[in-house]
Amino acid sequence: MIMEVIAKRRSIRQYKPDPVSAELIHQLLEAACMAPSAGNLQPWFFYVIENPRLKRELSRVAVSGKIIENAPVTILVCALPEQSASRYGERGAWLYCLQDTAAAVQNMLLAATALGLATCWIGAFSEEEVAAILDLPLEQRPVAMVTVGYGAEEAQAPVKKPPVAVSRWLK
Repeated sequence: MIMEVIAKRRSIRQYKPDPVSAELIHQLLEAACMAPSAGNLQPWFFYVIENPRLKRELSRVAVSGKIIENAPVTILVCALPEQSASRYGERGAWLYCLQDTAAAVQNMLLAATALGLATCWIGAFSEEEVAAILDLPLEQRPVAMVTVGYGAEEAQAPVKKPPVAVSRWLK
């Protein structure tokens, strides 16, 4: 049941050194590609990073960098602002492509949980430095990194606000 997977998902920051199979990573990418996107433009691109040197370099430009270096796999999620702008103008470039990639990341996180993998969504990093390290094309904006592996820790469930505290019904 999807609600069980949602409730089980945690941000894991410690990983076992065990490799993650290409088949499992492919399933995460499939899940990401099934996310909704404005106008079905799918303005995203994904880099699967297993190279230790690249992970070490990326870890230097992220706030929680050691997570990246220690995870077997890091998936960089890039938005394609101009692709969204082609139909939706400025709003597509500065908002819709980010919403779309966020939906793709969430699908990836939930799929990983369902497959017995651990993940952490990392957004605190220098976009410019990540783009330089990986020599990204100018049309790709790095917006998130997802570390993937087998968890070496059990994270406690964080306290979440109840729906009644963050919603209002207008009838």
